Order: sequence, then structure tokens, then C-alpha cells
Amino acid sequence: MKAGSQYKKLMLARLIAVSITTAAALPTISFAQSSDATLRGTAAANTTVTAKNVATGYSRVTTSGADGTYALVGLQPGTYQVDAGPGTQHTVTLTVASTATLNLTTAAPTTAPAGTRNLGAVTVTATTLQEMTTSEVGTTVTQREISTVPQITRNFLEFADTVPGMVFTVQQNGNTSLQSGGQAPAGINVYIDGVGQKNYVENGGISGQNNTQGNPFPQLAIGEYKVITSNYKAEYDQISSAAVTAETKSGTNEFHGEIFGDWTDTRMRSETPSETAINQKQPSHDKEYGFAFGGPIIQDKAHFFLAYEGKEYDTPIAVVPGAASPQILAQLPPSVLAQLGPSSLPFKENLYFLKFDYEPTNRDRIEVSGKYRNETAITGTGTGVAASSALNQINYDRRFDIRWDHSADAWFNRLQFTYENAFFKPSAVNIGNGSTYTPFDNQNTSILTVGAADPRGTQNKGQKGPAIQDDLTFNDLEWHGDHVIKMGVKYKMVQLLAQDAGEFNPQFTYDVTPTGTLAAPYQVLFPIALPGLSPVVRTNDRQFGTYIQDDWTIDDHLTVNLGIRWDYEQTPSYLNFVTPASVVAALNSQNPNAPAGTTYAQSLAAGGVNVNDYISTGNNRHAQMNEFQPRFGFSYDINGDQAHVIHGGAGRSYDRTIYEILQLEETKLALAEATITFPNQYHSCTPSPNCIPWNPAYLSGIGVLQGLLTGTTAGREVDLMNNNLRTPYSDQISLGMRNQIGEWVTDVTWAQVNRFNGVVFTLGNRWPNGAFWQGGSQPWGQSIPGFGSLIIANNGLTQKTQQFLVSAQKPYTAESGWGINIAYTYTKAKQNNDNQDVTDQYAFDEATIQDYPYLNSAVAKHRLVVAGSNDAPWGLLFGYKLTLATPIPAINLACYGAPAPGNGSLGSGCLPYSYTPSGSRFLSGPIFGYRSIDFQVTKNFKIYQNFNGYVRFDLLNAFNWNNYSDYNYNPGQNGVLNRVMASYDPTGNILGTPREVKLTLGIKF
Repeated sequence: MKAGSQYKKLMLARLIAVSITTAAALPTISFAQSSDATLRGTAAANTTVTAKNVATGYSRVTTSGADGTYALVGLQPGTYQVDAGPGTQHTVTLTVASTATLNLTTAAPTTAPAGTRNLGAVTVTATTLQEMTTSEVGTTVTQREISTVPQITRNFLEFADTVPGMVFTVQQNGNTSLQSGGQAPAGINVYIDGVGQKNYVENGGISGQNNTQGNPFPQLAIGEYKVITSNYKAEYDQISSAAVTAETKSGTNEFHGEIFGDWTDTRMRSETPSETAINQKQPSHDKEYGFAFGGPIIQDKAHFFLAYEGKEYDTPIAVVPGAASPQILAQLPPSVLAQLGPSSLPFKENLYFLKFDYEPTNRDRIEVSGKYRNETAITGTGTGVAASSALNQINYDRRFDIRWDHSADAWFNRLQFTYENAFFKPSAVNIGNGSTYTPFDNQNTSILTVGAADPRGTQNKGQKGPAIQDDLTFNDLEWHGDHVIKMGVKYKMVQLLAQDAGEFNPQFTYDVTPTGTLAAPYQVLFPIALPGLSPVVRTNDRQFGTYIQDDWTIDDHLTVNLGIRWDYEQTPSYLNFVTPASVVAALNSQNPNAPAGTTYAQSLAAGGVNVNDYISTGNNRHAQMNEFQPRFGFSYDINGDQAHVIHGGAGRSYDRTIYEILQLEETKLALAEATITFPNQYHSCTPSPNCIPWNPAYLSGIGVLQGLLTGTTAGREVDLMNNNLRTPYSDQISLGMRNQIGEWVTDVTWAQVNRFNGVVFTLGNRWPNGAFWQGGSQPWGQSIPGFGSLIIANNGLTQKTQQFLVSAQKPYTAESGWGINIAYTYTKAKQNNDNQDVTDQYAFDEATIQDYPYLNSAVAKHRLVVAGSNDAPWGLLFGYKLTLATPIPAINLACYGAPAPGNGSLGSGCLPYSYTPSGSRFLSGPIFGYRSIDFQVTKNFKIYQNFNGYVRFDLLNAFNWNNYSDYNYNPGQNGVLNRVMASYDPTGNILGTPREVKLTLGIKF
């Protein structure tokens, strides 16, 4: 470019060498994930190129090289006036997290083909530059879609549902989740203004999104965002499935704002299936309200933006049984059966966001922002849990961010400091005894829990601490083509906290038989503290990482993306944990059920469990050092005109092990969930402190039960982690073709994402001879001498997903007055676990996770989403969304009365299965897993001068289709496997919403 070729070659070689050396020498480094845009192209040689943001007046400059190439990096998404001298002016719109090409050797066309944007008093016609030559597999969600597509919630992530490969789920209890492929939501990371929102302690993917109806961020504050389902670049960290990178709104040179409120209630919705069954609606209401306001502090220099959104829900929910045959279900006590049916879940949330920006020069930009989220709710009621067992939930998330951008002709640097404080605190609504009812022949399956909530529902889990990161981009390098090289480092010190249970609410478990429910329980679970240990665990987690990536434009046809990153994390509470001496001694003591001279550890070893793999001395665990993640991508522009582009790539991405897994070996011992068995005709055990006859006095309170085990560790569950736990990771590969045909952009991509090393808990107990199955029974009674059962954690959970991703987009333009997005996904996903819940990490039906067969995952095979909007006369605006998906397989353990070890694949004669309800044919029915047609119409009108009002009606699930989420299970009996093992529960919960009308009123100025 500007300098000589030899100098550039030398500079590039040194840069790569220094970066790799730095990565190897610093065991402490990660990075920022940019939501900014990059503008590249050609101009006259050695010419000043200027890009001015039309809304803020902020300008960025660079100088083209000797060959005329230029690159402007770190641009805020928005509309820019770009020129390289007289006659080259263009007005273009840059989208979030994109790399666009604009050649400035000729002037802009007199009639721009894109939409008209109203920026205050100025109307600007701008061409939106499509990102065609990226190797990433992803789609941008625009502000037009956010403001026009119907939605059930005001969670901005709901629009990710329109991206091939993504599923946004709204359960009937109002809880939401975002999932990609066959992986759990925890595999996703969301980056807002370049800062990852990862939940380090719990499931949910991002902080605050586990088991909640709440929104992670005010929707009014989101500009637009990009969803990348695979083949992301090296700057993205702590992720194994999809990346969502969003840019928040900023103030402009004009004062603007919006006020809104929306409402729906019992009268504005249809009955849920459970309400139809009893011909009575449960009172409910949903209301959301908020405002946004922004403007200048100093024209062209400083701006502010403020947003607030509140949410108040009272959501109807159906209390339905868990897995149970109709014969068994009918034998529940009348008082328990009466707790099935409609219920409700109240919820309230407040969300605030405040942002300041200051641009002292055309080389510098400073941003300061903060978010405050606070919510309260009643949760826990639903499938298998009655309203009497509900939880009172507190959830909050507070974040602060300050960053400084500095640019020069040849480089761009971002220095960023962040602080976060996010906690999840549910507690039991009622205090007393709880009761759980299970089938007499399968104690692992719960039918219904009533009474005071399980003590394990009371938790206190969260994360807080600072991070600092720096990212440096060189955009003026040439060697066999043009290079934009980005590298970065991050250091994060965050305190993780976990409390896994409360010390109250014993849970009694009752057998339900074909002839009735037994009067006396067969088991009780209750918490009991161990003196000297704390049930609350804290650790100062340290995260480090570094990366370097090169976006290499070889010529007008071929672009190659090369990158590598390395992550490192220290979690002291896991690494420095010392297995208590009493546990070590018990493991190596005489097995009371084995011949003399045989220790419990020897019985385990005969069954493949080496206790030395789990006994920690405090110095035999080491943080993983080999998290190197190469990432490669390419795009080949067939004609060099960005019309037909072949793209593909491959790479590895490490996620992380959530802390609620790692902390269990401490909290389970400190506040154990002890179990005492009361033997009956269905449950036998060897007499011990944990195997005693039933006495009604045990219902008198937790103190009576704890007194039975005072001064002993009998019955105390012991959870042990493998000393060599590895971090979960995914390997990804994709190949596709992107086309621009007129105003349409299409993409067809095949992608495979396989996730390995998921952590799973299995039963460590073994029979004296080492067997896991004996006489059709598992060794649940073969506990550690003087303790309870041994639960061990290892790597081994695997999900394998192949997808065909098809999209066709016609972007909205003012000239056409309409836009549409069509997304189709074919998914083939498998997992080596028989649990319907993708967040579950327990697998007790086999000796090891390797013994499980691969089953179809709980993902729809076919999914089609069509969303769009149309301008209409009289100030009307229409939006619509069609969603069709085949059923999600029911995953369970079929215990059908086969003689043990019998016909099933397990020693009990049971069979793990994944069964899709029969009758599903995509697009032709007769049943769907999910189908909904949603509409919205907005009427805009002028109030006074720049004050404009609007009225909006959303009609959700217009045809009132029931999208069932609960299953009736009937695997068979007497050793005969039923061919129809699962069907939808017609009176159970649904996904999404019944037909519902939502009214929104608002003012914009």
C-alpha cells in the first residue's frame, strides 16, 4: 500500500511472530468481540478517505495506499457519508459486526437503491451495504425487523428465531431460552457493545437468563444485532454454539425519544388446554412499558442515551404430572390430584440502560455505559410441580462499561474496562414438609411434587468482578494481497458464588401402585449441615486469553480468514480442593457388603471406578493449558462482483464448565441432602442409620430427622469431581453459497457442529463384585461406608448436529415498501443421554456415559420461519411471522416390565428411547410440533410538530393452534414394548401462547 513492498512483508512477518510469541509467553489472556463495522475498498492512491456519521457528526479518516486500497475499522453501525475527494461521495449504511466493500473511484448513483432514513430533521437516502464475502454462517437482525415483526415478549433475542439454525422458545410459564442446534442454551454467548454476557455459574447462556421470564436488555436500547451460528472468527470466546453480537443505540445531534406501553389480559386471550379441560380461565395479565431518550450534550462531540423498560406478568401455567401411565396417575390421593390444573406465575422486572459518548477528535471516541436489571417472581410450578411447591425468585444483573477507541491511518485500538454483578436467588415460598409421588417400579421418575418446595430449589448463585481488555487492529498491511490483522488480550477476575440448597423442607417420597398410593413414604430427603464446612462456596476465578486473526483479501475473488486463540481459566475452589480425610478413609475401608479384606475402593475398581481419579490432594489438579483454537474461513467471489460467493470454514471453540457443576463436591458435603429409606415391599435395604422402619413422628419436622443422623455422616451424599476435568468444546465445519439476485440475498449452507467433553454426573456406587446391574437393580444401597451414595463427575456428554440452513432475504427499502426474511432449517442431532432436558447433567441409568446409546436430540427436524413487513396507505404498517416446525422428540427411559436383565438395553430391562409423536409430516401435517401465524398492524399519526403517536395491535397465534410441550408416556407393560411410546398431553402446557391480542400505545419525538 503506502510503504514499499519489502517493508510491508517484513512488518507482517514480525507482527505475526511477535503475536504468537506473546500468546505463548502470557498465560493470562482473552478478548473483545466487536459489534463494529469495517469498511474496505479502493480509492485514488494516497488519498484521504473520510467517513462521517450522519446522525452524530463523528468523522473517521484514513489514507489509501499506493495501490488505492483502504480500510476503516471500528465504525459504529449506522449511516455514513463517505468520500475520497470530489466526485466520489457515497452515502451508505453499515450493519452490525460486518465487513463491507465500497469502491470510491466513481461517484454514487443519482438514485440510490436502498431505503430512506429519517434522521431528525434530515432525510437521508442511503445504500445498505450487504456483507457478501464473509465466511461466517449468520444473519443480521435489523432495526426494521425489531420494530415490525410480531413478538410474544420484548426480549430482543426473540428475533434470533428468524435466523436459520436458531430456536427461541417461550414456555407457557413465560420462561424463555435461545438454542442453537442440539446444544443447550449454555453454549451461546451474547456480546453487547463487544462485552460477553456469559453466565459463569448457571445454565441459560448469558447472565440472568436461567429460569426467568425476564429480558436481558431493554429492547429500546438495541440498535441491531448479528447471529453467527458457526465459523465465527478468533475474537469470539467462551462459546460452543452460536454467537450473538449486538450494538446499543447512542444519542445523536437531535433530541429524540419514545414512550410506550402494551397490555393484554385474560379477556384478550383464548383458553389454554388445561383451562379448556375445566372450562375456566385462570386470571392473567401482561403489561410492559418504558421510554427512551437521547440527544446531544455537545454537537458533533458528545451525546447521551437513556432507556427504561418495565414488565409485569401474571402468567397462566398448567400443573401437569411428570412421566406416568394413566393407570398409575389415577391412583394419586384425591388431595394431590386436586392440585393438578391451572395456576399462575406473577413476575415483575425493571431494566435501565444509560450511555454517554464523547468524541474529542476524529481519532478518538470514549463511551461510558451502565445497565441495571432487577426482577422478582414466583416460579417452579408446572410439569411435575404443584403451586404449593413454588419458589420466590430474585434475579438481578448490573454492569458497567467504559472504553476508549483510538485510530490512526494504519491501526485502530480499543481499550475497555468492565464490571459485572449478577445474582440468582430463589427461595421456598412455603416452609414445612414436601411430598413427591413416584411410580412404584421406577423411583427415578417423579409424577408430582406437592407441599413445601424441595430445599435444593433455594439457591444463591452469582458472579461479580472486573475485566480489562485491549484490541489492536492493523489495517494497512500488504503481502500477496491486503490484510486486516486484529489481535487482543483480556484479563478477568470474577468472584463466583454458589449456595446449592437451604436447610429446611424435608421431602417425603411415596409409592404409587396400580391399586393405590401407599400410606407411608418409602424415603425422605432432607438437608443436614456438617459442622466446620460452609454451604456457601466462593472462589476468585481468573480468566485469560489471547487471539490473532487475519482477514486476508488475496484478490477480487478470494478472501481468507485465518485465526487462532488461546484461553486459560483458573478456578481455585476446584483446583485447590482437598477431599476430606474422612471421605478418603471411608473409600479405603472395608466394604461391609463384600468379603472380608475387600475395601469399598476395590469394589469400585472392579466396576471400572478408580477412586484415585477423584481424590484431590490440593495439588494434583491443574488448569487446562491446551485450549488452542485454530479457526479458518474462506469466501470465493466467483465473478468478483459480490453476486455469487462460495464460503466455508472450520474451527474449534472452547466453552467453559459452569460453576454450579464444579462447586457440588463442596456444597453437597457441607449441606448434604441426606436420604433415609423406610423399607417396604418395593424397596429393600440393609438395616443402618439410613435404613430404618417408618415412624409417623418423622413428619414432625426437620429437627426430628436431623436428630436421627446427628454425630454421623451416614446418608450424606458424596460428590467427587474427576481430577482431570476438561473444558467442553465444539468442532465446526461449514460449506455454502451466498447469492445476490437483484434485491434478494440467498444463502444455502451445510454446517456440522459437534460438542464434546460435556460434564456429566453418574452413580459411582457398585455392587461388591463391581457390577452396576445385579438382579435387575442398580447399587443404590451400596453406599460409601458411613456415608451415602457416591456421585462422580466426568467428561463425556456429546451432542452431534448436522444442519442444512437456507435463507432468502429481500431487505426493506422505502421504494418497494416491503421486506421479507425466509429461514428454513433441516436438523439431524444426536446425544448420548436419555434426558429430554438439554440442560440436565445427570445420567444414572447406566454405569458410564459411554454406555448410553446415541438418541435423537430434542430438536425439530424441520423448521420454517417467514417474517416480514409492508408499508400501507393511511399511515398503516403491517408485520407478520409464520412459524412451522415438526415435533420435538420425547426422550425418556421406557420401563415396560421386561424381565431383568430382559429385553431392554439396561440391566433393569428398560430401554432408552427418543420417540417423535406419530403423524408428523412437514407442511402436510396432520400434526406439528409448533405452528403459529402472528400479525401486527400499526397506525402512525401526527400529534404536534415532531411528536408522533402510534397504536399497534399484535394478534399472536391467530388460529389458536395448541403447541403442546408435555407428553403422555406409555412405553408398554408385561415385557411388550408399545409402538406408540409417547404422545402429546392434550391438557398439558403449551409453547408460545394461545391466541392473544396485545395492544400497544406509544409516542415518538
